[in-house]
Amino acid sequence: MRPPVPFGQYVPIESPVHRLESRAKMGLIVGYTALLFGSDGFEGLIVGALLAALAIAISRVPWRLPLRGLRAIAFLLAFTLLAHALRWNPATVTLIRIGPLGIDPDGLATGSFFALRIVLLVVGTSLLTLTTSPVQLTDGLERIMHPLELLRVPVGELAMMMTIALRFIPTTAEEAEKVIVAQSSRGARFDEGGLFTRARAYIPVLVPLFVNLFRRADELATAMEARCYRGGAGRTRLHESRMRAMDWATMLAGMSFMFAAALVL
Repeated sequence: MRPPVPFGQYVPIESPVHRLESRAKMGLIVGYTALLFGSDGFEGLIVGALLAALAIAISRVPWRLPLRGLRAIAFLLAFTLLAHALRWNPATVTLIRIGPLGIDPDGLATGSFFALRIVLLVVGTSLLTLTTSPVQLTDGLERIMHPLELLRVPVGELAMMMTIALRFIPTTAEEAEKVIVAQSSRGARFDEGGLFTRARAYIPVLVPLFVNLFRRADELATAMEARCYRGGAGRTRLHESRMRAMDWATMLAGMSFMFAAALVL
């Protein structure tokens, strides 16, 4: 059976979001991030959630794929929620009290706000890699950073490294999942014992995972050398990507709306 598509991997589907130029999508991501971090109340997060839901619906990407990345940050979400919700000797209005610690409504609301902000940020930004191929992503990053070439910054090599790093995230997650399944079938237990016991149980997973990563990196380097890759200088492209009028209109309209919402909400 074919394994499920891991978080962040490009999903080749015909949709308006996929046809949008990569630089336009990056601009929308900047506006979306400004909306989430510029809003002081739940109203801004609700607008961000509606925009993320609309983008996922238009992109025709299965809903489980953007939401799958939340499993990796579950600990961060729980820590964010508890760090704001728990109070030492809280006020008289307390929802839950454990000794001197308690959770009051204000702390719970604050923790929920910051946790929801992280959830929306992960879900919204994951659409960039889900709807943009690695080649388009590299091209977009290289064109955005093109002015840095005046400072003799190796823009082509830097864009390639960033794209490879993004591409290796879902690959690493898929490799880790396969190793965990293989170890579990051999009797390994990752859900028993305390924190340190579970941490030690993952040591047999890390060793083959890093071996596979180094092997894959060596194969990638060999393949790039065999294709005479020498960085960005003098390199041509099979498909030249250009910003169309629709790309500019979508990016400017979306960024204007999200920046305005961030200031108002």
